[in-house]
Amino acid sequence: MKVVIAIDSLKGSLSSIEAGKAIKEGILRAINAEVVIKPLADGGEGTTEAFVEGFGGEYISVDVTGPLGKPVKATYGYLKESKTAIMEMAAASGITLVDPREKNPMKATSYGVGEMIKDAIKKGCRQFILGIGGSATNDGGIGMLAALGFEFLDSKGKAVSYDGEGLAHITSIKTDKVLKELRECKFKIACDVNNPLYGPNGATYVFGPQKGVTNEMKEILDNGMKNYAKVTKLFMKNDYAKEPGAGAAGGLGFACISYLNATLEPGISLILDAINLENDLKDADYVITGEGRLDYQTSMGKAPIGVAKLAKKYNCKVIALAGSVTKDAIKCNEEGIDAYFSILTQVVSLKEAMDKEIARSNIIQTTEQIFKLIKTIKEK
Repeated sequence: MKVVIAIDSLKGSLSSIEAGKAIKEGILRAINAEVVIKPLADGGEGTTEAFVEGFGGEYISVDVTGPLGKPVKATYGYLKESKTAIMEMAAASGITLVDPREKNPMKATSYGVGEMIKDAIKKGCRQFILGIGGSATNDGGIGMLAALGFEFLDSKGKAVSYDGEGLAHITSIKTDKVLKELRECKFKIACDVNNPLYGPNGATYVFGPQKGVTNEMKEILDNGMKNYAKVTKLFMKNDYAKEPGAGAAGGLGFACISYLNATLEPGISLILDAINLENDLKDADYVITGEGRLDYQTSMGKAPIGVAKLAKKYNCKVIALAGSVTKDAIKCNEEGIDAYFSILTQVVSLKEAMDKEIARSNIIQTTEQIFKLIKTIKEK
């Protein structure tokens, strides 16, 4: 029997790999099996951790410019053998780095993201996986690009401010100072939104308010995005303003596809491809997946459903484990999960349930009982 484990982290409790190892222990207590553990994330929070732990990488911390100009320490994952960097843009320019009382989308910059990329390039990275959720910025990604050597100039030939306010003043772009190594780099962007760069469904109008964009700012910033797109089309000879995902992360999606020749992919699809899960599923009998809370939202395409759909391609039986399970999680059965179980073995407080050792013990015990049942059925 072959069992593949690809479970998302139980946030605040067990990482993807920690949960995977606990599940493996439970399986082997019950039955003799070949067990493969794969790191799992959805391209958002926890992606860096999953890859570093899953592939024996290391964490790199670097001082960068925060969203409002103050220094912050950003951490990314580094896989030396494959020269791959795993990054979350929120580590450098995330909304959680800004005091809610100080939100300023006119001045917020993605410059720190570019500094993080530049650091990885210097360390030899040429493959990049970048999650772009949770941004504090609405600068179209010009901050990130400026850190990589792109120059955005006004009508007087002076550099504009690399923030939302600067977008409206761009009249020309210079590329002679761009890092030469960028040509050797490949960027895959985990992006789960389909919004264009500007307009009523664009970055400013849809995502701006949560970053502090007021009604008075909307038209100013959106017009700035239009100008930025117009000048980009003129100087870069491409036109991606209406591309699905261009409006992600305050326009960072647009910057990535227009200037870095990046591809935007749904987070879970990108991750499943990166961990080469499909290859391990081809001869697997069972797949164990899950996350901290299994509910209706899970069924809408979160990481466990991505695993389940891929597993069904090879007729694998799919079992999901979770810390908590809601009534509407039954929708997950329709999306490829054959059965799901809560790992809780008794009524405890949330704090106790999320305790690392308690969660580990619970997941081992639950898995052991599931596979004892499977063993009994197989022996009949």
